[in-house]
Amino acid sequence: MKITDFSRTNSIINQYMSEMRDKDYQHNRLLFRNNIMRIGELEAYEISKTLSYEEREVRTPLGTAMVSVPADKVVLATIFRAGLPFHSGFLNIFDHAGNAFVSAYREYTDRSHTDVSIHVEYLATPDIDGKTLIIADPMLATGGSMELAYKALLTKGTPKNVHVACVIAAPEGIDHIRKTFPDDRTTIWCAAIDPGLNEHKYIVPGFGDAGDLCYGEKI
Repeated sequence: MKITDFSRTNSIINQYMSEMRDKDYQHNRLLFRNNIMRIGELEAYEISKTLSYEEREVRTPLGTAMVSVPADKVVLATIFRAGLPFHSGFLNIFDHAGNAFVSAYREYTDRSHTDVSIHVEYLATPDIDGKTLIIADPMLATGGSMELAYKALLTKGTPKNVHVACVIAAPEGIDHIRKTFPDDRTTIWCAAIDPGLNEHKYIVPGFGDAGDLCYGEKI
């Protein structure tokens, strides 16, 4: 399984990450969402380099041109709600892609909020059989919601390749993906890999709850 960590490269993504991690900068939800979206665009561009391509003849006003275009059919899958601006970034690049949406949420089962279970309530997706599946979720913490989303999507076909795209990943989440996704057909893309999780299963240092920072706190 290949893992790409953009924090190890010289990339403008690192500038966006420095802003998103800044607790003072986070007060501006619009800017936070925009940076989530821009990281999605940049990761989508990098993923586009891994697709299969074919030449197509295009007529111009002055003649014809041969252009290499993607031959793979792409489906973009997103986990509500933090995934929405991330999904928008991917869709800006893969504007011909099919789109899938999964509603998954974490539920604490003890008073100390250290025991977490994940629930999937909703799935809307096109057929994914033989297609390139991109699952975009900003935070890869435990990997539980990513696994359940993937299993839900598998009820609609078997993808050719799977790209797990996130903003921040924890080693625990990466290890979980290694165990639950097909090793020879899965690639993980992230803007950073942080040291680990706290007792509430949030990534540390991370930047907090991505959904709350994008859309406001929930009750």
